[in-house]
Amino acid sequence: MEGGPAGDNACASAMKLMSPQGGFCHRLKKERKGPFLIGVAGGTASGKSSVCKKIVEDIKNDLSTRSNHIFCLSTEIFYRDLNLEESESAKKGNFNFDHPDAFDVGLFSSTLRSIRERRAVDVPKYDYRKNARIANEFIRVEPTDVVIVEGILAFYWPEIRNQYDMLLFVDTDADTRLARRVKRDISERGRTLDTILKQYISTVKPAFEEFCLPTKKFADVIIPRGADNTVAIDLIVQSIKDVLANESKSPTKPEQAGDGGSNPGLVKRNSDSQTVRLH
Repeated sequence: MEGGPAGDNACASAMKLMSPQGGFCHRLKKERKGPFLIGVAGGTASGKSSVCKKIVEDIKNDLSTRSNHIFCLSTEIFYRDLNLEESESAKKGNFNFDHPDAFDVGLFSSTLRSIRERRAVDVPKYDYRKNARIANEFIRVEPTDVVIVEGILAFYWPEIRNQYDMLLFVDTDADTRLARRVKRDISERGRTLDTILKQYISTVKPAFEEFCLPTKKFADVIIPRGADNTVAIDLIVQSIKDVLANESKSPTKPEQAGDGGSNPGLVKRNSDSQTVRLH
C-alpha cells in the first residue's frame, strides 16, 4: 500500500468496505443463498490462478476455517467443442479462445446454478494440447462452502456475473503478462514461440481490450500485481473468513436456491456499490 495520506485513506476505505460490519461481503451475505461464490477475472497470465491458490492456502491453513471446503474452477473447462475447421485453425494459433463465442455459456451457467443449489455436478476435463474436452472424463464438484471461478471472462456474461457473491479483478502490466504467457505455453502446452506471439497479437490482445478489460468496472476489488499484493489477499481472505464464521453461528443452514423469490440464487448488486483498488 502506498504511503502518505492517499495510501492511508485508501487502506482505511478498503478496511471499512471489506469489514463484516459495513463491507460488501456483509451486504451480499444477507442476500446470498448457497455456497459463497467468487469470480476472479483479469487478462491472460495476470496471476489469477496464483491469487486463487493463495486464497485457498490461507483459508485451509487457518484453524478457524480449516474444516470449511473450498474449490477452484477455471473457466477454460467451459470451452465448447470445436468443429473440424475450428480445430485446424486452433492448431495454427488462429482460433480466438478469448472470445465469448468460444465458451459453452449454457454449461457454465447451469454448473453455477447446480453449485448454488448445493448439488454435486460433473464438469468436463480439458486438454490444452489438443484444444478439446477429454472424452468421458470429468471433474466432480461436490457441495462445498466456497467456490472460486477464475478466468479471463469469468464475469463477462450478466447471467454468470449475477450468480457471484464477490468479484475480483487481477490487474497486471501487459508486458509482464505476455512474458508469463510465453513461458507457460511453451512449457505446459507445447506451443512454439512464433505461434504464441502470433496468437497474442491477432486475438489475445484485441480480445482483452474488447471483452475482458470492460468487465473491470464490475469488480468489487481490483488487485494490482496479483498474488504479490499480500495486503489485498489478506483483506479478501479475512472477508471470506468473516462470512464463514457468521454462517457457522447461524442456527439454520442457508436456504437452497429456488426456495422463493423471483430470481433465486442471484446476487442483487446495488447501483451505488463501490469498487476498491488495493495498491
